[in-house]
Amino acid sequence: MNVIEYDKDFYILDSGKVRAFLIVGESRAILIDTCFKEDRIIEIVKKITNKPIEVILTHGDKDHIGGVYHFKKCRIHIKDSHFIQCPVVLSYLRTRDQINVGSYCFEVIDMPGHTYGSIMLLDRNKKLLLSGDSIQKGPIYMFGKHRNLDLYIESLKNIKYIKDIEIILPSHHEYPLKKEYIDYCLRDALALKNKELQGKKHPTLSCFHYIGENIEFYY
Repeated sequence: MNVIEYDKDFYILDSGKVRAFLIVGESRAILIDTCFKEDRIIEIVKKITNKPIEVILTHGDKDHIGGVYHFKKCRIHIKDSHFIQCPVVLSYLRTRDQINVGSYCFEVIDMPGHTYGSIMLLDRNKKLLLSGDSIQKGPIYMFGKHRNLDLYIESLKNIKYIKDIEIILPSHHEYPLKKEYIDYCLRDALALKNKELQGKKHPTLSCFHYIGENIEFYY
């Protein structure tokens, strides 16, 4: 796993398939997502800090919760809590919850669509948004019973007017992104909903691959 010190005490843990974020404060650290189980993220985290770890999960897909069994507890939105099948203590994230660590103060933003319990984390002072899988170049997974394209579009409409966003760090693909990617995701998601994009059957997944002007989807 590649470890990048993005800022002082802020680490990006990148497996090549998905990335997590570790922020180390004075008395504790927070780990945002835990990658796949086989990534054994706990071993990487222990090399960086021996402080107590609070785990925050942006949503319940297996590439984000795979390593959670290494920890005693985690925080996740209640609508994605059923994805956690290992014996950890759960507490629930709600919109506008504050998560403070080091020089960072994150606000929880509900972002249902990619999953019903997807959240993002916004530090308004640093104008930094950790977007999980909801804002990225894609392909953004939008197929399956636990996803909802209409909700995703409404979520994008709700956040596009937030002023305190300049830098977006997604969990996949290119980073950092600029705020205009919110508009890119919204425009291409609307085109997908309105059947304006042509799709190609995915060779292994039960979905089609759609390529918008800026964003790709599996739907």
